[in-house]
Amino acid sequence: MKKLSARRRHPLAAVVVLLLALAATGGLYAAFAPAGTAKADETAQSLAIEEGKKLYSVGCASCHGTGGQGTTDGPSLVGVGSASVDFQVGTGRMPAQQPGAQVPKKKVIYSQAEIDQLAAYVASLGAGPITPTEAQYNPAGADIAKGGELFRSNCAQCHNFTGEGGALSNGKYAPSLEGVSPKHLYEAMQTGPQNMPSFPDTIMPEQQKKDIIAYVQAVNGEKADNPGGLSLGGLGPVSEGLFAWVFGLGALIAVAIWVAAHTAKAKKS
Repeated sequence: MKKLSARRRHPLAAVVVLLLALAATGGLYAAFAPAGTAKADETAQSLAIEEGKKLYSVGCASCHGTGGQGTTDGPSLVGVGSASVDFQVGTGRMPAQQPGAQVPKKKVIYSQAEIDQLAAYVASLGAGPITPTEAQYNPAGADIAKGGELFRSNCAQCHNFTGEGGALSNGKYAPSLEGVSPKHLYEAMQTGPQNMPSFPDTIMPEQQKKDIIAYVQAVNGEKADNPGGLSLGGLGPVSEGLFAWVFGLGALIAVAIWVAAHTAKAKKS
């Protein structure tokens, strides 16, 4: 009887075995699941690059070259990064209708999924600025006043202090920032499209970009206060010159006519 009692299992033995089995299963999952997830992500990225290459061959290669090396009709895309593609294609500037001093914003012809695929392919040609996440460009909680200071110091020379845009030299211009999404504003600062200088995080940290986006939305958003009247500062850098030409020159002509009409010769006749 004693021998038989010694061989009996403890009532909690089954529970212990079950817990050990679950722990082992969890350990195996922890050991192998990340590798499987990484492999799946790598496969999805490869498929995106492959699909993006097909889109690139149809819509971009004629100007930028079959391998993105650039041609006389378009610059090299090696190293521009996915952020540049997302901005240029996402705002309709690319594909361009024709070469010129400034490529205007127009209707977007690609879906966001296709833009992501194009961006993945161009990013595979060389390292460059990466498309930002919503956490990076979301201006919630940003300092609008600080953003105004940064904007006036770095952007107002071209875009005007309210972001209405203005003329530049040789047929170029700084576009209006009204209605531009926070994502595209962030990407523009990242990549410096066309005539704009770039502001990478080493020069302008992420938080400062958010502050600028918050300021632009505050002065150009749908809820922005407008006291009414004709604001010269809201029309662009050339508005003061236009005012001077129209009214100043008109006043000079009127004075010249008045002087001519009251000269001695005019009185004699």
